[in-house]
Amino acid sequence: MSALTVDHTTASGHEWDGLVRIWEETDAPEGCKVEIIEGIVTVAPPPSNAHNDIADSVQRRLYQVIPEDWGIYQTLGTAVPSRDGLYIPDISVAPKAVLRAEEGNYIPAAAAELVVEITSKSNASNDRIKKTAGYAQAGVPLYLLIDSWAPGGPTVTLYGEPQGDIYRVLYAGKFGDAITLPEPFGLTLDTSVFPVD
Repeated sequence: MSALTVDHTTASGHEWDGLVRIWEETDAPEGCKVEIIEGIVTVAPPPSNAHNDIADSVQRRLYQVIPEDWGIYQTLGTAVPSRDGLYIPDISVAPKAVLRAEEGNYIPAAAAELVVEITSKSNASNDRIKKTAGYAQAGVPLYLLIDSWAPGGPTVTLYGEPQGDIYRVLYAGKFGDAITLPEPFGLTLDTSVFPVD
């Protein structure tokens, strides 16, 4: 992963606009993910086949339970300006009306009902720490972290009930365990089908 550091001593509207402009103008190879994480524009390589397989499995299950007026997106920018962040979650679930009302390439992270991050070797610490705090601060109700690279072996953690930049852990387990997403999803994911990188 490469990074472009941008001075962001205090987050003002002008500085946020400048960060977004750099993000929009970053020329990365096709398939790479360009994000702003704590004021730093980062470029991550395309995800592995196992990563894409997990995203597909989760997305297929989500389509069975979401309302018709919600969408599931794999490349939707979610903005957390208060943390100088513009993330591209592996999966976002958000009302379609939000996307239709927003111009540009991203929505406020607060508009997402669920975000899912699937760690890659190059970005695992960002997903575990910085993005967790950012999604919580934005008030995203549910954050599902699928961590193939966890130190003790692949894990799945469901966060909820955000307060400030902290989530409550609603569930923590390993690949192979079943995990239930609460309403409005009311869905159980079988993580035994998740491949390991």
